[in-house]
Amino acid sequence: PSDQGNKQAAALLSLVNLIPSKKAADVILKDGANDFATFYGYYMLEALAKAGKYQEAMDIISDYWGAMLDLGATTFWENFVYAERVNATRIDQLSISDKFDIHADGGAHCYIGLRGSLCHGWASGPTSWLTAHVLGIKVMEPGSKVIQIRPNLGNLQYAEGTYPTPYGIIKVKHVKQANGKVTSEIEAPDEIKIIR
Repeated sequence: PSDQGNKQAAALLSLVNLIPSKKAADVILKDGANDFATFYGYYMLEALAKAGKYQEAMDIISDYWGAMLDLGATTFWENFVYAERVNATRIDQLSISDKFDIHADGGAHCYIGLRGSLCHGWASGPTSWLTAHVLGIKVMEPGSKVIQIRPNLGNLQYAEGTYPTPYGIIKVKHVKQANGKVTSEIEAPDEIKIIR
């Protein structure tokens, strides 16, 4: 099968082992956040993680989802055409005539002209991706009885967060030391076995 140079197709083909993860990463990383999509963004990030491209995935999150925040978003949008961010009016301000109204005039497909949701669940892929790959939290057994924690900080100096389980919340904090080694503080309910 061929990905046809399409980021979404390359990600899915890689995740089901129909193309090598490195090939998928090359397609996904071409032109950075351009041609990313909120819905398939999670799968593209997963394919990058499969190829060991954690920092590159974090850069895409910062560029693509960060651009929505830069434009005044407090939630992530159903559709976001990355190229439209240039000279766009923030969504929390009145549109100025010489600026692009990204919500009213932007979008693609059926999302044109105030049709796109500015708070859409399928755009939240980075949340679970960051938990799984940056915080490194992976459920190893049903019911969260065994949790593996192996962070990937990339260029980050630290990362911290929580993860809910049926037994209570797991708290993690990872700090990169001067020598590059990551030290972790982990608080977990007694019922959970932690694998590092």
